[in-house]
Amino acid sequence: MKKLAAALLATLLLPQAYALDSTAAVKASTVLKTQNSWDGKPLVYPQGQAQVTGMLIEIAPGGETGWHLHTVPSFAMVTEGELEVHLKDGSVKRLKAGDMLAEVVNTAHNGHNVGTGPVKLVVVYTGAADSTLTVMEPKK
Repeated sequence: MKKLAAALLATLLLPQAYALDSTAAVKASTVLKTQNSWDGKPLVYPQGQAQVTGMLIEIAPGGETGWHLHTVPSFAMVTEGELEVHLKDGSVKRLKAGDMLAEVVNTAHNGHNVGTGPVKLVVVYTGAADSTLTVMEPKK
């Protein structure tokens, strides 16, 4: 898991990782290249001192994240399990191990583990120093 997280960070953050040529010893594959989040909105980085935060997130079978939003661009890769991400407009994004996406920004969404095992995600948030990464919606 740590090797996957390190590889994900290198792919996202280091220009030479993107331009890395495949060789007999190294295989380089682009898993995400986008200017928009998965709902089609353009990604905009916050102003201020850059701060990158990487997290490992695990969701139990049948579990949900609860409705929340991210205030900064973030990128997630599912390393295990099956996840559905729902937006309030009815849009649904289904992800399985190996899938990666640019998460929605300032848009409420709820992640739901629809598989029989845990969902494991590596998430990288690209914010500014001391910025709030996630805001939970109050439960009704």
